[in-house]
Amino acid sequence: MDYAAAFLEENRAFGEVIRSGDSSTPVPTCPDWTLQQLFRHVGRGDRWAAQIITDRVDHFLDPRSVEGGKPPPDPDDAISWLHAGARRLIDAVELAGVETPVWTFLGQRPAYWWVRRRLHEATVHRADAVLALGGPYTLSAELAADGISEWLERVAAQAGRDDAPMPLEPGNTVHLHATDPGLGASGEWTISAGDSGITWSHDHGKGTVALRGAATDLLLAATRRVAATDTDITVFGDSAVWQTWLDHTPF
Repeated sequence: MDYAAAFLEENRAFGEVIRSGDSSTPVPTCPDWTLQQLFRHVGRGDRWAAQIITDRVDHFLDPRSVEGGKPPPDPDDAISWLHAGARRLIDAVELAGVETPVWTFLGQRPAYWWVRRRLHEATVHRADAVLALGGPYTLSAELAADGISEWLERVAAQAGRDDAPMPLEPGNTVHLHATDPGLGASGEWTISAGDSGITWSHDHGKGTVALRGAATDLLLAATRRVAATDTDITVFGDSAVWQTWLDHTPF
């Protein structure tokens, strides 16, 4: 997948959704936020990642200190600011070198890691905006499936940090199965817990609990944007295991 091209396209699509709505509209899936705050969060986040790479930051950078981190008041200028931030990140990665190690909240990663991270930040936050406005949300199955994999990589890296409860008890497994044609093994995920923490693979499995449905629905359910019961997802097995997983995975 060309993550850079997909990122720029999702950034554009997010801007179009924002442009179509009232900036004061509440965003139920991001409690206490309005569309304006969601918009600023996404746009500032791209510039934040770009500055981390450009300045070779080796520690957490306060997003409030990011250069140009506030959108201009004019709506059209604000959309241009959003798109310019995405372009700034792509340029920063290309200038640094895609494989150059940089700081991330998961430790050192290649600079290109940030492009994929910001891509999926945009896909999920576009869903937040669409759901807030009551419109239909569409995403390609390939991109949704990659979003699930990227999300699981972050969950596995962060699970159990700071003595937080683990989202799975040892011996329990969660299996996700995307029903979209053409995904193959990339449309299945088996998640397990053990002494080493959370692990996952694209292996087929039944799981203590299994969810079967479209990749986009699975992504939105996994990231707690929609309830599985409000989609066409079929849940097999112990639904309490799935609820515990949701309760203890990052927002």
